[in-house]
Amino acid sequence: MKVIVVLGLLVISLVILIPLLERFQGNWSKDAYHKIGRWILPLVMMSLVVQLLYALLHGE
Repeated sequence: MKVIVVLGLLVISLVILIPLLERFQGNWSKDAYHKIGRWILPLVMMSLVVQLLYALLHGE
């Protein structure tokens, strides 16, 4: 039952998000991509550390 709920929420979110993303797409400059790119790797690394700590503390 939980799988059906999760899949339903995913479908609903995609139906809402795809038209919004297409409408407000805009043109991004190389500087904007560079600014975002600087944040992606540190955020991924922080996410991995948090997941590692969670797994160590909760025994999963």
